[in-house]
Amino acid sequence: MQVFHTESKIIITCNKRLSTYLQQEVEALGYEPTRVFPTGVELQGTITDTIPLNLNLRCGSQILYSLKTFTANDPAELYNELVTIEWEKLIDFSGYFSVTSNVNNEHILTPLFANVKVKDAIVDRIKSVKGIRPNSGPEVNKTVVHLYWQDNRAEIFLDTSGETLAKHSYRKIPGKAPMLEALATSTIMATKWDRKSTFINPMCGSGTLAIEAALIATDKYPSLFRMNYGFMHITGYDETVFFAERRLLKDKAKKEIGFKIIATDLSADAVDIAQKNAKTAGVEHLIDFAVCDFEETEVPAEGGVVMFNPEYGERLGVHTKLEITYKRMGDFLKKKCLGYNGYVFTGNPDLAKKIGLKAARKIEFYNGKLDCRLFEYELYEGTKREPKPEN
Repeated sequence: MQVFHTESKIIITCNKRLSTYLQQEVEALGYEPTRVFPTGVELQGTITDTIPLNLNLRCGSQILYSLKTFTANDPAELYNELVTIEWEKLIDFSGYFSVTSNVNNEHILTPLFANVKVKDAIVDRIKSVKGIRPNSGPEVNKTVVHLYWQDNRAEIFLDTSGETLAKHSYRKIPGKAPMLEALATSTIMATKWDRKSTFINPMCGSGTLAIEAALIATDKYPSLFRMNYGFMHITGYDETVFFAERRLLKDKAKKEIGFKIIATDLSADAVDIAQKNAKTAGVEHLIDFAVCDFEETEVPAEGGVVMFNPEYGERLGVHTKLEITYKRMGDFLKKKCLGYNGYVFTGNPDLAKKIGLKAARKIEFYNGKLDCRLFEYELYEGTKREPKPEN
């Protein structure tokens, strides 16, 4: 079972509605997806292929390599199928592994029970062959095995990521209601930002949008902040592949940019947290931070993108304070940001109406389980006029 050299199905998971942007990243790396679905991308490849994927993807969550697909009606059948896999050739018998799962089967009341059956099959198999059992537990920092089991269809994977890729490792201080890093990257990819013009993030909170913009602009990848992945703990791993890919990314990263990234917030504490997170990401020198009301944010004349991620409030009910804030955001965009593309990310459509501008696009996202939209506003002087057709 030479998984580092044997092609199989690879599933790259992501949060719902991010697969469009994940697909763009995968294709940019030269891989050809065989399927794209709302929460992921599928392709063919080896465990070796998952190494550059893990290191280059900003929008993904887990990269799963399929070991076996089978029918299992109940836990006994699940165990009987799994115990036939040559786990002793995949997991160090003196090592450590964990099990995660996505289960919907009438015989399983809790995924933890399914995880135990997987663990038992792996341990029993390795013990029968090697005479010693590996350790197991909940931590996902070593070998990770993932079970997908829906009704009677089951599939077992090696999770080559371990810790999720969706968190980008630099945000040591999350701040209040932070946006998931993979979501922040995807929303930026959804804008018309050209990565070489001004990026403004008023009401920046813990700084995630501004930091992700700086990382994108400098071709700096979150993998440079991380030194542990699931693939490193699979038998047969060759560290030279990892270090060669990491060196390529390190050499590719730029240290400076020729435009401004601006992040402001009324809260001095929020700006302090954002600066510390930016420092951890190595991009603090690329972002102009300021403590001020968003209406006082610097707006250079060159044009670019202005992006808000304000509070949403509750979906139902009237929030006078937030209504005023959203109206002020609209006034700021149409009075101070002419020549820019404006964006507001919100999960509250009623508040979005208070912005008072007609959206050119409404791009669908989820933030957790909350249905959200990224509203795009083209900010022209006067009225945008379409050219008259020639006779």
